[in-house]
Parts: sequence; C-alpha cells; structure tokens
Amino acid sequence: MLFIHGGGFQGGDKNSVGDVSSYHLQGWSVAAINYRLTNVLPAPGQYLDCARALQFLRANAAKYNINPKLVASTGGSAGAGTSMWLAFHDDLADSKSDDPVARESTRLTSIAVLNGQSSYDPRFAEKIGIPRPNYERHSFFEPFYAIKVSEADTPEAYRRYEVAAPITYLTKDDPPAMLIYTYMNEEVTATSNLGLVVHHPKFGIALKEQMDKLGIECVVQYRGNKPGETVRQGGGEPTNPIDFIRRHFEAAAK
Repeated sequence: MLFIHGGGFQGGDKNSVGDVSSYHLQGWSVAAINYRLTNVLPAPGQYLDCARALQFLRANAAKYNINPKLVASTGGSAGAGTSMWLAFHDDLADSKSDDPVARESTRLTSIAVLNGQSSYDPRFAEKIGIPRPNYERHSFFEPFYAIKVSEADTPEAYRRYEVAAPITYLTKDDPPAMLIYTYMNEEVTATSNLGLVVHHPKFGIALKEQMDKLGIECVVQYRGNKPGETVRQGGGEPTNPIDFIRRHFEAAAK
C-alpha cells in the first residue's frame, strides 16, 4: 500500500498516514511518502516525485520484502488526485535508462482514495455542475499551475490543466478505482463551502461514468442525507477499501 498525503499540494506530511494496522492485518506492507510541495515546484512535479518513490520501492523490493507486482495506492484530497494520476497515466518506466530505479514500472494494481479530484481543471468542474469560480477560489490554484487567477482562461493555462488532470490519461487498460467522499452529492453555488467545492462527489461520479464506458470497475460512495448513511453511486451495497483492494490483489496475483 502506497500512502500519499493530502494538503492542497502546499502542506501535509507522510506522518499523517495514521493507524495502518488494518493493512498489516491483511499481510500488506505500507509505504508513506513525501513529495516536494508547490513552494518548490509546480505540477506535475508532485506526481513525478510520487512516481519516483514507487519506482524506488520496486527497485528495492527484495530489501523491503515486498511483492513489486502488487501495489495499490491510497490517500486523501491531493493524495487521492495523485493516486489517480499515477493509476491512469501511461507507465513512466524507461527501459533504456542507466538508472535502475527509472527502469521500474509506475503502474498500480488498484486505488482506494478519499475526497479525490479526477481533474483540477476549473472548466471540467463547471461542466459537471460546480460553477465558477471553483478551483480558482482555493489557495492551491496559483502555485500548483504557476499561473495567476487572471490567467485562468488562457491557452497556456488550458494546457497545464490537461497535463495535471488524472482523467486526461484514462484508457481501457487502467486499474480499478474506489473513491469515497465525506460530502453529500448536493447542489453547488458560486458561494458554497470551499471544502465541498473541491471535494465534491461529482468528481468521482464523472470519473465513474467514463470508467464504466471503458469497462473498468469504479466504486464511488458518498455521504447520504440520513445520519450515518452511505450512498453507493449506481446502487448496491456499500463496500470498504480493504475488501476492494484485497479482491484486486487476489485477481492480479492469479
């Protein structure tokens, strides 16, 4: 299990991994990683740091006693978006590199993430029902893209949005995904709470629509209207990340 912390790409630390006993009870190792934040470099630098960490783990699989073929990723918010980017992006392995780490794969078996964004493109958010201004309201926006809000609708900004959006890279050979949201699927206005705006279940629902078309399993669950209620998009009984990941580890192992 690869744990990627959240924090708007501006803060956070791998120590937020918390209690990992539920993973250890399954016999799984956990690797919590750090990455450079946007005060150091803009996107996609954070994604590439995490890809490199994954490659490092695979290159040292014997040392850490892990199975390099079975790696899932988890995390919340920025960690969720980064997990999705890794899951959907083409393999970054460079088979001709002199660096043994760079020759390792960046592909994942599955992901199970919390409050994740399938795109950081404000136009995409608007298209799925989150009116503008949306991402532009968040402090992550300018340093993440290395642009000013006043430049949000320029050709260069559009190019950067495409590069940074996990859903840009989605293809039929990508791994299954589970997305959990602590927010309800409620209407959004230009003045809605910023936490809802950038962590809305609509980002997961839009991803599921695309993954369903490609025949890739995607489970999206979010908070219902009743106390303690969990809604599974498309119907069915809610499941949990451990069961989801285990099932796909077992399938990949076969």
